[in-house]
Amino acid sequence: MKGIKTNPTKLSRTEHSDVNHNRDENSGFDQNGIVLSSSEANVSALFKVELIDSIDKISADIWNALMHDNNPFNRHEYLAALESSKCVCDQTGWTPLHMVIRETKHANEAVIAVMPLYIKAHSYGEYVFDWAWADAYERHQLAYYPKLVSSVPFTPVSGMRLGVSSALTSEELQMLWLLVSQTLDRCLTEYGFSGWHCLFLPKTQCDDFARLGNLQRLGTQFHWFNRDYSDFQAFLSALTSRKRKDINKERQKVQRVNLSFEFVEGADVTAELWQIFSACYQQTYAKRSGHYGYLNLAFFQTLAESMPESIVLLIVRDSNELIMASALYFKSETHLYGRYWGALTEIDGLHFEACYYQGIEYCIANGLKVFDAGAQGEHKVPRGFEPIETYSNHEIAHSEFRLAIESFTLQEAGNIKTYMQQLTAKLPYKSRA
Repeated sequence: MKGIKTNPTKLSRTEHSDVNHNRDENSGFDQNGIVLSSSEANVSALFKVELIDSIDKISADIWNALMHDNNPFNRHEYLAALESSKCVCDQTGWTPLHMVIRETKHANEAVIAVMPLYIKAHSYGEYVFDWAWADAYERHQLAYYPKLVSSVPFTPVSGMRLGVSSALTSEELQMLWLLVSQTLDRCLTEYGFSGWHCLFLPKTQCDDFARLGNLQRLGTQFHWFNRDYSDFQAFLSALTSRKRKDINKERQKVQRVNLSFEFVEGADVTAELWQIFSACYQQTYAKRSGHYGYLNLAFFQTLAESMPESIVLLIVRDSNELIMASALYFKSETHLYGRYWGALTEIDGLHFEACYYQGIEYCIANGLKVFDAGAQGEHKVPRGFEPIETYSNHEIAHSEFRLAIESFTLQEAGNIKTYMQQLTAKLPYKSRA
């Protein structure tokens, strides 16, 4: 699989009876725009596709310029740290196979699009759960793994999955999306993947895949939104009296233990602090799951060197000034992302304080608009986090399973919308009418 180069002239959406068998070959990308089929697009005259086995085979400047969505996890530095630390490699079940697309109009063949892509030997670390799909394959004595996944490993954060040059015309962009989908389909037929999955992408990009006939899947997370609060008390004042009292009581439990909290910006985090944080993270992960976390100290240390401006580490000390817990946050110009945490000593309510309330206070103090505190967790709702939609696309090689999974995703989407409505009705805010 290493260094695969594809020939766009050979790409066909009808070449294999078990891939996309029920799509209309002549259907258009956009009903209001140019109508494209694989023959009409003539993408081979415009683009060349290469699949690379290491993010370092493309420069950071090129990758980051194409991934221009202000998301720290899409940065070359983040993905490179995962690979160099061996958190992402063949042995962990995440084999890099990133997609690079070049334009062929000019002699220099400039890179005009990139996509993070991995061969997966399992479904761990994805957070768009398809274990039931894998079980169904196993019951029918079919192989679900390996599969092809476009995502940021271990990171359920929405962001661009196809980074594209802003210089492309609308017609070229439509051709590009067709080529990407065709290339992924080609991988299924040529290399035996059960399917491809593009996870946590923006709705606009999810819709681009859907227009080409790929399956859509709806999910939900819970984010906190900063409505120009002057301080934490102003946020509490926006809540109902009962919910406000509940949060105060929860924070008072921690206050009585006499802990101190300090945010340390990435450039100021010492080697000793990284070692302590890693120990907290690994110990807590092991208690919760029975095995150590996906990420190692080398990964965190590499990030500290390559993108410190995107990191802030919360340090929790006891009354003797000893560090007993910590939480790692990432940030962009608009968002705070709560990612990993751990404690050496269990204290009632500390997780909520370190991972939610301290994050809210940091957002207010620094003018950040959105706090993404991680996947799942309807327990976030009474603490002011609101349900938001997340999106993914999927393509399944086996025709009968594809029909079954399509039916499942349609039913699931209806259930999720109902679930989100129910939780929205339980938000702790006063009426905003």
